[in-house]
Amino acid sequence: MARIKFHKMEGTGNDFVVIDNRDTKFTLDEIIAFTPKLCDRKFGIGADGLIALELPQRRGIDYTMTYRNADGSDAGMCGNGGRCLALFAASNGYALSQTFNVHNAVYKAEVDLEHNSVSVSFPDVNMPKEIELQQEPLIQLYTGTEHIVKFVDPEQLKLEKELIKKGSAIRHHNSFNPPGTNVNFICAKNGNTIHLQTYERGVENLTLACGTGAIASAIATHFKSKNKANDFEYEILVAGGTLTVSFSFNAASEKYTNIKLMGPAAFVFEGEIDV
Repeated sequence: MARIKFHKMEGTGNDFVVIDNRDTKFTLDEIIAFTPKLCDRKFGIGADGLIALELPQRRGIDYTMTYRNADGSDAGMCGNGGRCLALFAASNGYALSQTFNVHNAVYKAEVDLEHNSVSVSFPDVNMPKEIELQQEPLIQLYTGTEHIVKFVDPEQLKLEKELIKKGSAIRHHNSFNPPGTNVNFICAKNGNTIHLQTYERGVENLTLACGTGAIASAIATHFKSKNKANDFEYEILVAGGTLTVSFSFNAASEKYTNIKLMGPAAFVFEGEIDV
């Protein structure tokens, strides 16, 4: 048994257990083993996932981010988790401008402590793909983790039981497994305002926000519009608040560049727990 000191954090309602693993040095296998207990909302702390601040595992970065879904599985990148970890790092001796990695991808963060706001810059994203699943049009893309985007009518976004059922079916469909996919249901209004509900793999439910899903939704909206202009900014309205996504589109290379995810991040409480 080990006692773990933790912080509970949230970014637009996407909530996380955050630990400083620089000294405790839990192995990845140990983190995978205790994550489901810590993230359990009945018998643990309760969270959408667990984040560990690690010593840098490659040159030229400040630290490494380890992220696991609530069930212990690998999520790849978590956008709101990255924003929360940057705030945590800035509160524990790191500069307000930071560079960190998740697996082989490198991200840059800018922390505004006065307003508890964090911006994270993402690597380039390739052109989305238009696909069909059971005669339904979908958009598939990768924004640090796997995403499907489905455009729906405004009233459908309120039918959460139906979204959960549909999201689970797509997430577990053989076409996307392994490793499965996150599923975003979106309604784009007034051009640059997007309403979003995300069914998250590893949480197996709707979450109040999803950062990489917000990026996927903004890019999918631009892709569908076939707008060739260079620079874009979208307001993403999620159940937990508002996120902002900006990027540039390079028509020649068919890539999305200068991608930034911006929004609030906050500490909720801290404590210790035995695992």
